[in-house]
Amino acid sequence: MASINTNTSAMTALRSLNATNAALDKTQSRISTGLKVASAEDNAGYWSIATTMRSDQSALGTVKDALGLGAATIDVAYTATNAAIDVTKEIKNKLVAARQPGVDRTKIQSEITELQNQLTSIGDSAVFSGQNWLSVDSGAAGYNASKTIVASFSRDAAGAVSIGTISVDTSTVKLFDSNDQSGILDTESTTTNGGVTYSVSTLDISALTDGTNDLADLEEMIGTVDDSISSMTTSAATLGASKQRISMQKDFVSSLSDAIGRGISALVDADMTEESTKLQALQVQQQLGTQALSIANQSSQSILSLFR
Repeated sequence: MASINTNTSAMTALRSLNATNAALDKTQSRISTGLKVASAEDNAGYWSIATTMRSDQSALGTVKDALGLGAATIDVAYTATNAAIDVTKEIKNKLVAARQPGVDRTKIQSEITELQNQLTSIGDSAVFSGQNWLSVDSGAAGYNASKTIVASFSRDAAGAVSIGTISVDTSTVKLFDSNDQSGILDTESTTTNGGVTYSVSTLDISALTDGTNDLADLEEMIGTVDDSISSMTTSAATLGASKQRISMQKDFVSSLSDAIGRGISALVDADMTEESTKLQALQVQQQLGTQALSIANQSSQSILSLFR
């Protein structure tokens, strides 16, 4: 039946053209954004997962920054400790030279005093981002010898997040402690014979003579300085190990962030080769649909010939 009120062919052609246009708009959107899941309406599940993963990836970026800051802080302490070891070795050499009877210990002490001043300068200068792990005040409010560095960010199956840290015990690496003189270089000892109280940073040999007791006290000082070198060597090794661990963790966090990025890509990124092929096919379908609708609209004109 031919009807002028309802053009079935045109309606069918219009529905087909609308569907083609909708598919074309979707494909063009994917090509322009590079995403097959750009919003929740595209795929709510994948969009939710990708959004959470992007948040976690951003947090891992912050963790990398924190690890970099921690590594720099440790590196400053490590470098300063090595410098302090070299200076303390020089003090030890001066003391060994002073053990020789007949030397002018006053002049040697003037050299040692300058070396001691250098040790103090090294301890005070070992500062990075406001933190000094080598010259401390353990009596200060809020002081904590255990320094923590943010090292990881993780989320469990229930969605709860946790922050992992790397701890460094600075009580074993500090050189000076203004509160109780418990640092490696300011811990005090007392000579057996003369009863002289001293530390590596304060010892004074200018008053020592060639007497047996004074020479024995001098040898005790040499032993104390040598022990401090051993202690600083151990602390430098501890700092070096912590620095190495942070470097490894930083590499791991970087790799983990890349892996998460690949996971997000697999969920939401569009396959541009596939989409470009679809685009060409849909453009042809759109042209054919337009022509089909035009033909369907013209068919109703044939009814007019019946009235001629």
